Amino acid sequence: MKRLNVVKGVVGALSYLHHSCSPPIIHRDITSNNILLDLEYEAHVSDFGTARLLMPDSSNWTAFAGTFGYSAPDVTQSLDPSSAHS
Repeated sequence: MKRLNVVKGVVGALSYLHHSCSPPIIHRDITSNNILLDLEYEAHVSDFGTARLLMPDSSNWTAFAGTFGYSAPDVTQSLDPSSAHS
């Protein structure tokens, strides 16, 4: 049950960032290292160093940000191999 509450907390935080903030905030690096737990196992999202504001008139980002291994496969497979380790 604790794990389910952790997942619900992370989902709630990301939903808030994406849908309740104006402009929306995109974290871009959700990993287990960036999820902090308090004494009651309530999840808190941390490390907003790669986060970006999603402006309505902006184009899609083409540069990768985040941690390989925690990214969607379609994101990392579309990268130029020379940029994957820079």
